[in-house]
Amino acid sequence: MGFATDQWYVAAYAEEVGEGLLARTICGEPIVFYRTGAGDPVGLADRCVHRRFPLSESVRDGDQIICGYHGFTYAPDGACVAVPGQVRIPRTARVPAYPVVEQDSLVWVWIGDPGKADPAAIPRAPWLAMDGWVTVRGMEPLAARYELLIDNLLDLSHETYLHAGYIGTPEVAQTPITTEVDDEAGVVYVSRRMKDVECPSFYADSTGIQGRIDRWQDIEYHPPCLYLLHSRIAPTGVEPGPEADDPAACHAEIVYAITPETETSTHDFWMVARDFAVDDEAVSSFLAESNRTVVLQDVTALNILEKVIAAEPEGYQELSINIDTGGLAARRLLRRLTTT
Repeated sequence: MGFATDQWYVAAYAEEVGEGLLARTICGEPIVFYRTGAGDPVGLADRCVHRRFPLSESVRDGDQIICGYHGFTYAPDGACVAVPGQVRIPRTARVPAYPVVEQDSLVWVWIGDPGKADPAAIPRAPWLAMDGWVTVRGMEPLAARYELLIDNLLDLSHETYLHAGYIGTPEVAQTPITTEVDDEAGVVYVSRRMKDVECPSFYADSTGIQGRIDRWQDIEYHPPCLYLLHSRIAPTGVEPGPEADDPAACHAEIVYAITPETETSTHDFWMVARDFAVDDEAVSSFLAESNRTVVLQDVTALNILEKVIAAEPEGYQELSINIDTGGLAARRLLRRLTTT
């Protein structure tokens, strides 16, 4: 399908971008990230204009980067401010500077025409930096195209089979979904509401809720990058109050940033924010380890699937059913973004 350009992508967690030089490829574009002395994140093309040496393998001098091969020196706006052996700096001596925004503990980068970058268009995930919530997070490299991860996350019926013993129970696959698409906003909504069901160990061991539960899975997918799963876990029969207050339930916001690296590799950023047991380090450790295990199960499966797709004949027709409506809607929105 290719990459959607003129779009915002998650490039890094805020804590990853600091004094050091962070190399990351986004949509096939090598970029070096760092933070100025004033604390502002910077993203520059990770290639010196002289002989293409990676700036991420170079050194900093204050807010500037000195190429580690021949000493070309770049300011945060990408302009070359010094070259070796001469005073005059060639007019074309600059590297592209990418619009970069830090929001909700994430560093976003704009891939496309810098003049079109609008920070207000970045989707929000406020729980990641909100009082009363605590977050565990990680990032796993995926040797598969990003569209496969989108399909995976929009069809959670696979939890029953791929993630049994962690987040999967029989009811996930058995319960029908509802799918809605806001074409104007470009958002896909997929919901699964499960009543009087088994509590998977992921939640039983972290919330302390005993017995059967009512479990909500409400997905928002904001193409191309951000996936939000609003998860509600409550004892069976416990409903939110009339003012949407919900103190007897536990809430987890499962956030994925699905950032293409190349056409067949993906940065799989994952986050679990919660409003329960916020001061319990044991719960944080448990959720971090358990969710990473779940993510790695997905990574293993999708890496296999990528190899299968690469080897299959052109024109292979796959079968889709009701559980695929969210993924098919996401494909349609992505196709629109990649062709406009």
